[in-house]
Amino acid sequence: MADKITPYKNSSLGKKEQVAQMFDTISGNYDNLNRVISFGIDIKWRKKVLKIVSDSQPANILDIATGTGDLAILMAETKAEKIIGLDISAGMLEVGQKKIEDKKLTNRINLVLGDSEKIPFEDNYFDAITVSFGVRNFENLEKGFSEILRVLKPNGVFVILETSVPDKTPYKQGYRFYSKNILPIIGKLFSKDNSAYGYLSESAAAFPYGEALNNILRKIGFIDVVAMPQTFGVATIYSASKK
Repeated sequence: MADKITPYKNSSLGKKEQVAQMFDTISGNYDNLNRVISFGIDIKWRKKVLKIVSDSQPANILDIATGTGDLAILMAETKAEKIIGLDISAGMLEVGQKKIEDKKLTNRINLVLGDSEKIPFEDNYFDAITVSFGVRNFENLEKGFSEILRVLKPNGVFVILETSVPDKTPYKQGYRFYSKNILPIIGKLFSKDNSAYGYLSESAAAFPYGEALNNILRKIGFIDVVAMPQTFGVATIYSASKK
């Protein structure tokens, strides 16, 4: 299952390369953008992910599409001995590495330049795997999920935090207005790369969410799949496990 939406539709590059290029371009402003477009509520959502992961008492954690490392850094509040952050954008990882060094977490968190569809670790390696606002950027969603299932240990926990679309009035109408009219303006304030912010909005609207995403996870082989809508449905936390 490949996402047809790409950041730069006239580019000869594939989605994967375009996404890496896009995030390299906006990496310096990405953290500020996240706070503004979510009104800071994304911090609350990430703490809920932390609670789910902490309850599983993992020894090691993989944070895929780690970006500037926000969730990986938050995972340091667990008792995990080792946390790996994986991302295809060198620019985002450069920002993340500085944050990790500033927080003196280099002994617990390692950032790795890599592809979610070719995860550079052996089978059954991680106790917990997280993805925060990243699965919609996978070039092939089912291939990415299959790789995650491969490197997750039996009984391990997989947690996704991703945008979704409210399905109840008036939140549905408000979300559409915000995405179409307000988000592009915010993007222009943060970056000259208007295509990037258009992509972020379009990809969120087109991405499967709720039961549709649950069914994809089950198809790949995940069990105990649960979707938990957040803040009127503008985001959803998904948790799943492996036999």
